[in-house]
Amino acid sequence: MIAAGTSLLHYRVVEKIGEGGMGAVWRATDSTLDRDIAIKVLPADFASDAERLARFEREAKVLASLNHPHIGAIYGFHEVGGVRFLAMELVPGEDLSQRLEKGSVPFSEAADMARQIAAGLEYAHERGIVHRDLKPANIKITPEGSVKVLDFGLAKLTETAGEDEETAVQDSPTEAGQLLGTVAYMSPEQAEGRSIDGRSDIFSFGIVLYQMLTGSRPFEGDSEVQLLNRIAQGEFLPPRRVAPALPRPLEAVVLRALCVEPADRF
Repeated sequence: MIAAGTSLLHYRVVEKIGEGGMGAVWRATDSTLDRDIAIKVLPADFASDAERLARFEREAKVLASLNHPHIGAIYGFHEVGGVRFLAMELVPGEDLSQRLEKGSVPFSEAADMARQIAAGLEYAHERGIVHRDLKPANIKITPEGSVKVLDFGLAKLTETAGEDEETAVQDSPTEAGQLLGTVAYMSPEQAEGRSIDGRSDIFSFGIVLYQMLTGSRPFEGDSEVQLLNRIAQGEFLPPRRVAPALPRPLEAVVLRALCVEPADRF
């Protein structure tokens, strides 16, 4: 049982700062380097699945090699007393979901943030890594205005990163009976379990950018099934219908990112 004050190796747990399908996130202190970090403790059912754990550990090693100003760093993957956890960079500031609770983002500010997000994604994609869960809650804005993409917990290696094609680009929309990712920000191919690559993240990026510019998501539904159907059909209002003052070049970026067919996206 993890609680404030627990020691995991040379990390002392301070407080819980978040929780999701891939585990609880805690603020901790690294006593060796005297710095604050974040640790993500994997759920027990995850840690007891040897095959799933081995794949996660393999991918964590690749993710730990990412070194980019717009990607939150992963420092290590550890195990102690049966508890398995990731040690990660603790990024100060609010996440984009908190920022969006205040409404849409001014166009120039949204464009600058989008450039930073895109730069981080491009860096990961060039190294064969697809995020698979890009959403406002996984995007942090520092007090200085720097944007970092966080939580590659669902990240998937493509063939570029050294896996064979069968395990690398074929995906399943579910694992342990749960839909992987966040439905409201999924690409059509991810939701349907088709082959994915970096263009799946681009679709999610388009949803995030649409929300920043208009204050609302392009796809809504009364149920997951209805929502997924609308995503699959590309049923949404063009952003300028929602925000008439939106510059046309920004709308063009959103519309291309949200093309149903991956080949039509950036």
